[in-house]
Formats: sequence, C-alpha cells, structure tokens
Amino acid sequence: MKNTKNDTTQKSLHPRNKHHGSYDFKSLTETLPELKPFVAINKFGNESIDFANPDAVRALNKALLKHFYNIGYWELPKTNLCPPIPGRADYIHYIADVLAETNGGKIPTGKSVRILDIGVGANCIYPIIGHQEYGWEFVGTEVDKPAKKTAETIISNNPELKDAISIRLQESKRNIFKGIIQPGETFDFTICNPPFHNSKGEATKGTTRKLKNLGKTVEGKPILNFGGQNNELWCEGGELAFITNMIYESVHFKTQCKAFSSLVSKKENLKPLYMVLKKVNAKNVKTVEMEQGNKISRFLVWCF
Repeated sequence: MKNTKNDTTQKSLHPRNKHHGSYDFKSLTETLPELKPFVAINKFGNESIDFANPDAVRALNKALLKHFYNIGYWELPKTNLCPPIPGRADYIHYIADVLAETNGGKIPTGKSVRILDIGVGANCIYPIIGHQEYGWEFVGTEVDKPAKKTAETIISNNPELKDAISIRLQESKRNIFKGIIQPGETFDFTICNPPFHNSKGEATKGTTRKLKNLGKTVEGKPILNFGGQNNELWCEGGELAFITNMIYESVHFKTQCKAFSSLVSKKENLKPLYMVLKKVNAKNVKTVEMEQGNKISRFLVWCF
C-alpha cells in the first residue's frame, strides 16, 4: 500500500462498476416484473422511479441484485436500511484495487481472500457484491439480532452465498473487533460503513434534507426512502467517535488483519482521524475518494 495521505480517484464510478450511466428499466423490469408498477416517465421524459418511495427503491434494488449479481432472493423488513447499490459496489471495487497493490498488481480472487464487514446490516450488501464479483469469503458482524437473522435468511436462500458468507453477533456495543475475531484467525481486509449521525434528531434532519432534495414536501415524521434503524444511522459521537474507537481497537488485531478500512462520510473528520492513526503508529495510511454523480464519498485505509 502506498504511504500517501490523500489518494484521489477519478471523478466517476469505478471502471469495473456495473452501474455506469442511467438505469435500463426495460431490462430491469424484464428481470423483475414487480418493479414495473413503480416505473414512470419523469419530467425529463425518461423512465425512472420515485426515489422518495421506499417500496420503489426496494424493488429497484431487488432488480439490480437479480440482474447483475444473480441474487434470486433479497427481502428486507421496511424498517431496515435499503442501500443505493452503485455506491456500495464502488467501495468493493476500490478495495480490490488496494488488495492488488500488494499482489503484484493483480486483484486476488476466490475464497482465499477473507473480508470482515463491520456492521453488515440486514441487507448484507457488501458481502453479496464482493462474493459475486470476486469470489471472496466474508464474515459480517451485527449488533442487532433481527438484522442478523434477515441477513442470514438472504444468505440461506441464495445457494452460491451459503458457504461464502457468515454473520456473527457482536454482543457488546462498545467493541468492534473484540469478541468477533477469534484467536489465530486472519483477514485480508476489514470494511465498514459506520453510522454517521450522532443522534436520532440529526438522522431525521438528514432524511428531511434528502427528501427535499428529491422535491418532496415534508410534513410530520419523514419516511426514510432508504430506510434505516437507529443503530444503522446514528451512534453517540457519530462516525468520528465510531471510527476513532475502531482505530484504537485495530491495534490489538494488527497481526490478524492485513489492512483496515472505513467509509468516512464527513471530510472534516479526516484530519482528527489522521491524528489518531499517527498516535497509534499506523504505518500505511491513505484516503481513497469515490464519486457517484454529484456525491463525493471516501474511505480511509490503514495498516501496521
């Protein structure tokens, strides 16, 4: 891994991402007919869905997963986070590039590559994409028992995922790796999409802002178009506290994990996180930037 503080990538979806350009709703509705009722012509004269409608977003995700990743079963409770798939796929593809840096420039594939997904969520999205694209083996962690059960139901209903993905319950909300990584166990990479708000109120404001951006008037309690339980959207201290805790804890597992990473939604959090990484003597640190449309996201990578 190059020891660079800020490694910016090109300003579009990753070249290997299958979701470049507009959604092909004709193909997607052929793959999943239940998407069809949600598709309509928008004000620009194009086929689209109402992205403020959680049922429409869920149906689109099911269609994308079936069409591009051969996932025949993907059912979520309406209360759980329904992720935008193109951005999630980007994180996986850029991780593949980081892994290639220490593998002679070649992306390692197959079950010999083991990834730990912190906070896998009911949707199990990163393990699904990572396994279907690269054949990697995943262990996902979850603090929420119902979310764990939903993810396991998705895995058991898709034969190709059964022997490749397992979910472990994190019994302690204060720990991240402790109680999960077993003695003698090793991982090539850890990934995480941390809860980024620091309170329920802040999470609600974020949802209201999203809905207004989608042209919706918000009255009373906003409906989350992408869903989300409390533990998926916020934690005390927000993402800065969560990732700081993760960095300090990663020191104890530096011989068992080749590299650690986490998405960082707020750019202003990078500076204090770099200070923490310096404090724990992380040897290789970099930020990889990703851009999906008008949104810039990034993830932080470190090892020892």
